[in-house]
Amino acid sequence: MEIIKRDGKKVEFERSKIEVAIAKAFNSVGSMISKEDLEEISAKIVETIKNKYPAEHVVTVEEVQDLVELTLIDEKYYREVKSYILYRAKHNMDRKVIGDFAEYITDKKIIDLISKIQDEFDNQRYPIESLFFKFESFLKQNMNEEDTLEALVRAASELTSKEAPDWEIIAARFMMYEINREIEANEQRYDLVDFKSKIKFLTEKNLYGPYILDNYSSEDIDELEKYMDFTRDDIFTYSGLDLVRKRYLIKNHRGDILERVQEMFMGIAMHLAIPEKDRVAFAKRVYDILSTLRATMATPTMTNARKPYNQLSSCFVDTVPDTLKGIYRSITNFAEVSKHGGGMGLYFGKVRANGSDIRGFEGVAGGVIRWIRLANDTAVAVDQLGVRQGAVAVYLDIWHKDIPEFLTLRTNNGDDRMKAHDVFPAICVPDLFWKLCRDDINADWHMFDPHEVVKKYGRALEDTYGEEFEDFYKKLVEDREISRRVMKVKDLVRLIIKSLTETGTPFVFNRDIVNRMNPNKHKGIIYSSNLCTEIAQNMSPSETISTEIVDENGDKVIVNKTKPGDFVECNLASITLGKVDVNNEAELEETVRTIVRALDNVIDLNYYPTPYAQVTNKKYRAIGLGTSGYHHMLVQNDIRWQDEEAHSKFVDRVYEDINYYAIKESVQIAKEKGSYDYFEGSDWQSGAYFDLRDYKSERWNKLREEIKEAGLRNGYLMAIAPTGSTSIISGTSAGVDPIMNRYFIEEKKGAIVPRVAPGLTTKTFWLYENAHDIDQNISMRMAGVRQRHIDQAQSVNIYITTNFTMRQLLNIYITAWESGVKSIYYVRGKSLEVKECDSCAS
Repeated sequence: MEIIKRDGKKVEFERSKIEVAIAKAFNSVGSMISKEDLEEISAKIVETIKNKYPAEHVVTVEEVQDLVELTLIDEKYYREVKSYILYRAKHNMDRKVIGDFAEYITDKKIIDLISKIQDEFDNQRYPIESLFFKFESFLKQNMNEEDTLEALVRAASELTSKEAPDWEIIAARFMMYEINREIEANEQRYDLVDFKSKIKFLTEKNLYGPYILDNYSSEDIDELEKYMDFTRDDIFTYSGLDLVRKRYLIKNHRGDILERVQEMFMGIAMHLAIPEKDRVAFAKRVYDILSTLRATMATPTMTNARKPYNQLSSCFVDTVPDTLKGIYRSITNFAEVSKHGGGMGLYFGKVRANGSDIRGFEGVAGGVIRWIRLANDTAVAVDQLGVRQGAVAVYLDIWHKDIPEFLTLRTNNGDDRMKAHDVFPAICVPDLFWKLCRDDINADWHMFDPHEVVKKYGRALEDTYGEEFEDFYKKLVEDREISRRVMKVKDLVRLIIKSLTETGTPFVFNRDIVNRMNPNKHKGIIYSSNLCTEIAQNMSPSETISTEIVDENGDKVIVNKTKPGDFVECNLASITLGKVDVNNEAELEETVRTIVRALDNVIDLNYYPTPYAQVTNKKYRAIGLGTSGYHHMLVQNDIRWQDEEAHSKFVDRVYEDINYYAIKESVQIAKEKGSYDYFEGSDWQSGAYFDLRDYKSERWNKLREEIKEAGLRNGYLMAIAPTGSTSIISGTSAGVDPIMNRYFIEEKKGAIVPRVAPGLTTKTFWLYENAHDIDQNISMRMAGVRQRHIDQAQSVNIYITTNFTMRQLLNIYITAWESGVKSIYYVRGKSLEVKECDSCAS
């Protein structure tokens, strides 16, 4: 049998389409119909067609639908036939709307896309006529095709609401078509006929690194091109795709987009797979995970992988020494890092205080603030090719003599000469300070000059932690010959909280917790963290050894010899917990292990902006596997944030699994390629790592023995970054934070862009709790649950309202410390806007 469609075309008659339409009518009124009854009804309709019409007659769609109505009436399905009639009328209306679109849109592919969206999405919540009316409101005279398509994208985007969140996905479908149409025109202009010719062209134009063609044969590229799945373009939200288009797709110097989204993912995967023996197979593994958004690489990796200037790292941390040469070397290193798009953490705790001596002349040192101002000006001056300002967090110990001035760096009162508004202040806090905050807030707090301490005692206070620190601190307190500043703990807390409520900073680094849990304490100490507070690795200042004048081919050459310290650099990626089934062990393991291996490869593939970072990175081979979509994951698993028991039990299991699979893969890589240089004597080797975290199950005991025998590839493995931009790409919640709002409005280029919480439905709406409505003490305790499984730190924010008292805010910090949380990022008030670091966004 054949049937005549409404456009006059004859096609093969499909009985199943009748059954689908009838089933929808039954479902819409809450009725149930068995498969057998459906088949019986459709069979009667087919029999009626054969008996009613001559053999040569070809029925039309309308005739078949009339017979469906009559048959349902004969079967006494009155409610259902009414629904079917309404369904039929709705489809007639939809077809009319398609015709209305066609009056303004001449590109048949766009009309087909509208029809596909009409079929795919629930037409009760996403009626196509609503899209048309919104689209029509944006139309102006003399609009070209590009303008019309842009109006369609905008119309779908602005229809996004709490009740109909998937308009965000529909808008992305239109935007993807817009992007691909532009790319197709550019491909024709530059005669790019396939992925291979595109790679060659981009390499010739210095937009792709030559290493791709050096490592992949023509056959390899053909195989990988066939593997790309362009249906995955459909999973983006409008905001995510808009960010990919603006920031990540390769453009030429004229601004023409040359790279498709799936080609971007494949290009990144191909780069990260180069060190593997079977690089094609591993490139497919990485591609599958990135293109399904189950994980994202950090912003520098997403941006620079596959390109000539392949600086792939996010985070750098340097220890500023107490010498003129050393200070300027650290500032220069920061400038180089900033130039290549990295964020920086600078530890100033070794720099002498204001009023200290220089070469024996007392009272002449200017203190740390003047050098921090220099870092501030460098951040402004080295602005990453005008794309964005450089970003640096400056860390100082809370016992440093200059800490009161440091705490006013960004506040609005005081001497402008002591201000640095473009840095991010952070304080390093020992257990002793929190104990006094909790137990004796009226106690005195003593602040010392680190130079004076080293000069008298031959060792630095900042080089100790825990009980050793407390003993040394008390010795200094009792030493009347050592100068100091003294404040009540309460008064110092007031300064901290004033800054927190005005600026969202200082960040807080709990140094004793960090160093106790440091798996590489045998090789050093951790003074501070990075720009986003998630990195915690051994640190030490570089030292100038000598300056020599040597002859070189008849010319005098000045050679500076420097002994590199531990200049921290870390490579980040995030598992998208909202896109991975964390209850499926096989899926979670495959995702974690693939990304760990990719991150380890980054260490060997990376372009290092400074040789100090390269030396340290090769010694420790540190990576930072993180997570995004934390709140999204909780809601998907029917867990409310403030249901502390369920929340705690669930995430304890999830993060232990992630950690286990990460370590398991690092052991496997060590078997293939060797351990990191400092494995011998580490907590990994001794087993102290597992004891400190109470890992005693059978699988952990087996892994402990395996590590002892085979070693470990990476000295540090996990760090939870903020994921500000990459979580937008993934269409999930950021980092480990709760969502700020279930629904909110953004403005982009004068257009209104509604945004909704990921996976928002009538059910999940009530599971989501807004960040400022959540008990922050619960959030800190949950951070402590996660922290047990994270060898580095987390970017954890505190959300407050104007109702918070000083004591309430202080208690949240005390709860965090008591829970074992290593660091705290911003304090975010409802009206307080903070400058989000994007360099670490993974």
